[in-house]
Amino acid sequence: RKRRSMLTASRKVKITLIGFGVLLYLYKKSPRNKRVVSHRPHRRRKKVGINKTFFRQLRKLFNIVLPSWRSKEAVLLLIHTSALISRTFLSIYIAQLDGVLVKAVVDQQLKAFLSSMLKWILVAVPATTVNSMIRYLESKLAIAFRTRLVTHVYSLYMSDKIYYAVGNLDSRIENPDQCMTEDVEQFCTNLAHLYSQLSKPSLDVVLMTGQLLVLGHVEGDSRSLIQKLFPQVVSLLVFAATYFILKFASPPFGELVAAKQMRAGELRALHSRLIIHSEEVAFYGGHEIEEGILMSAYQRLASTLNLIYRKRIFYTMLEQFLMKYVWSTLGMFITAIPTFQRIRNAKLSGKAYEDGFTTSERTQKMVTARRFLINVADAVERIMSSYKDVTELAGYTDRVSKLLTVFEDLQAGKFVKKTVEDSKIDELELSGSGKVTIDNQLIKLENVPLITPSGDVLAKSISLSIAPGEHLLISGPNGCGKSSLFRVLGGLWNLRGGHLTRPHAGGMFYIPQRPYFTKGTLRQQIVYPETDEVYLKNHNSNDDPLETILKYVHLSYILNDKKGWNEKKDWQDVLSGGEKQRLAMARMFYHRPKFAILDECTSAVSIDVEGKMYMKAKELGITLLTVSHRPSLWKYHERVFKFDGEGGWTIEEMNANQRLTLHDEKALLESQLKGVPKMKTRLKELCIVLGEDVHLDGIDLERFRGRSHSRSSDVIESL
Repeated sequence: RKRRSMLTASRKVKITLIGFGVLLYLYKKSPRNKRVVSHRPHRRRKKVGINKTFFRQLRKLFNIVLPSWRSKEAVLLLIHTSALISRTFLSIYIAQLDGVLVKAVVDQQLKAFLSSMLKWILVAVPATTVNSMIRYLESKLAIAFRTRLVTHVYSLYMSDKIYYAVGNLDSRIENPDQCMTEDVEQFCTNLAHLYSQLSKPSLDVVLMTGQLLVLGHVEGDSRSLIQKLFPQVVSLLVFAATYFILKFASPPFGELVAAKQMRAGELRALHSRLIIHSEEVAFYGGHEIEEGILMSAYQRLASTLNLIYRKRIFYTMLEQFLMKYVWSTLGMFITAIPTFQRIRNAKLSGKAYEDGFTTSERTQKMVTARRFLINVADAVERIMSSYKDVTELAGYTDRVSKLLTVFEDLQAGKFVKKTVEDSKIDELELSGSGKVTIDNQLIKLENVPLITPSGDVLAKSISLSIAPGEHLLISGPNGCGKSSLFRVLGGLWNLRGGHLTRPHAGGMFYIPQRPYFTKGTLRQQIVYPETDEVYLKNHNSNDDPLETILKYVHLSYILNDKKGWNEKKDWQDVLSGGEKQRLAMARMFYHRPKFAILDECTSAVSIDVEGKMYMKAKELGITLLTVSHRPSLWKYHERVFKFDGEGGWTIEEMNANQRLTLHDEKALLESQLKGVPKMKTRLKELCIVLGEDVHLDGIDLERFRGRSHSRSSDVIESL
């Protein structure tokens, strides 16, 4: 009956394990387990996980955060490692002290018990200190890693105008601000935590397993070698089985983390976009639409988070079952089996079992061994549970590594941009990239095509030469390529063909319609991109030249008598549109470039002040390249470069008087033609009142010119 009961229990265990395996297989094969929530068109993407790519990327990033073993990060890592090792030896000592305490209680030795209690209290001081230092050093290590990585990322981001190219010339990184802040932080934090999570438990397993072997050794042990190795072999098999089960059941945490960070970046970018354009949205009353856009982005993030949490439920249940209950049972088995093996061997040999230990000593060994087993089980549990942390680290590693790869590609002149469908770039025959020559006395374009980063061709071939003093006005319809021409001249866009001769960066200055002002003093707004320190050093702390420049642009009144040039404000907000444009012109007067590109930069300035600033620029020897629709600026230029909006262009001498005459005639015709529809409508009304037919085909519109609407009755009579 007992044997039948054991067989029945065995069958139940087998059925349970088989059922559990079937559930695990079905969970792993479930389509929901393989799909990451995405609202983008399906495209093949590189799998993010623990693979060769992950280790290659991690090695590259590790060489950045730990450049050499003589760096301060290496010293901090060494101190952190020492603290982890110290904690392991303290754990061994505490486990042994537990056994001594129990032995003193069983032996009823008060003096030994009090002595052990005193040791327990005393060891608590270094133990708590080491525990606190481990957490502190882990945080310090994460900050040190982050500082090193951020320094490297920022040096790439702010070099060679990568900060412009990553958002305008390349489409691989959607939210670089998210990657450079949150992703870098999460990567460094996880890396430092993972080092603690793996190094100390690994050391615990090695040292405490050795202590268990020493503790289990008995003089004259009658067990065979196979019997001695049996518990260790079983332990290794259970550990290996646990690893493969958890690996098989693990969801793609790396891909999920990468998807979560992408969704969070999208939501963050939308918030930033709304803050930047809040005034326009408020004027239009577009709060409902913007709320819908924000909620849609949040719902995508929430869906991804819910998917991650759902997948963690079964994995956490399985992890807890294996590591807490299966391994606890294994620990008790490993502790007890050697004793029962010796008893069995003694019975088989017909001898009474004697191990030579008293009850208190046996209890001490049991308590100490149990403490070691608990520590080993906890260490192995942390090692096994680190698999999930490693997969999450793979997600952050992939995003940060991709960011650096894109920056390095942009630095090397490699761009990946989604092209428009109707692009005509294929019609051009371009022999690779164009040639750029630096000449501080000349701007010259020879057969230079004007092509947007998305591949849209604005002009196939432009040839133009501008010498110092040859002021040029650039005109054309919206979207024809006026600002794009400046981006090519400034080196913001790649030269896709032809030959470009231009000054060095300091010889050409660009002022947009909406100028940028940095955070800092009033002085720094004018000397930008110089700093206050550089200016004061070069000018012996004399601000008189800047006061003269403020007079050029009629802004002397913004200089505060008390705070002076050191006054700090949010200049982007406190100044009006016209004041910001005049302050940007002051910046040009300070730097005095050989050539200045003025892109609608005085549209909010009065005509008289605008004229005075243009005259002063010409007096200072600054050659002007202007985009403007104001006729009042024509007289300050010698030539006009006109885009026709169809990819063509012309250049001709500027005759300001003749051009103004034609402009006045155009304005007159436009105003007169605007009244023709009203006059036609009035004519129809009068014909209806008079009961006469309407004959518009024969109307001579020339006879309407110069006549106002009030004289429409006279016009009708003349007809």
